[in-house]
Amino acid sequence: MASKKASKTSEADTNKDDEAKADAPSTNGGGAAAAAAAAAAAKPAGPAPRFQALAQYIKDLSVENPNSPESMRAGQQPKIDINVSVAVNPKPENTNEVVLKLEAKAGSGKDMLFAVELAYAGLFRAENMTQEQTQVALMIEGPRLLFPFAREILANATRQAGFPPLMLDPVDFLALYRQRAMQAQQAAQSAAS
Repeated sequence: MASKKASKTSEADTNKDDEAKADAPSTNGGGAAAAAAAAAAAKPAGPAPRFQALAQYIKDLSVENPNSPESMRAGQQPKIDINVSVAVNPKPENTNEVVLKLEAKAGSGKDMLFAVELAYAGLFRAENMTQEQTQVALMIEGPRLLFPFAREILANATRQAGFPPLMLDPVDFLALYRQRAMQAQQAAQSAAS
């Protein structure tokens, strides 16, 4: 029985070898030229695009706890309003500052428990990219890279203010970018008519 299995395996290996030889380019020089042409076509024409984070930092942080210590008593879960925005500020030497602004408010007026505003920024460099590619990278990838750090700062700020840490859900910056582009397009159409 062992000899039958061995013979089947060697027969299958022989068939694979025959198929590989049939698919292989001929060795008359045409195969080498085709391989070189395929390799040249696979290489990009210029340097690869590069998007690099150079620095990240807190630009502004404000925590308000206007009704403490009364606001710290156990009570109903407050409604929390969260706003997210992104701005890009051009800087010298082909760099841009991306500012991710997070605002969180629990309650309003005399019933406000807390208000936290954070402007967290990063300095980014885009190389070998078109202006459109750079804009997309700055408005989507930049804030996506900054968000986990800003989220942690916001959670720590609310915790230090005496409340449970506010853990923000992930933000879809692509959807935010598309929404902003659609609003700009609608505003342009309204202005034209």
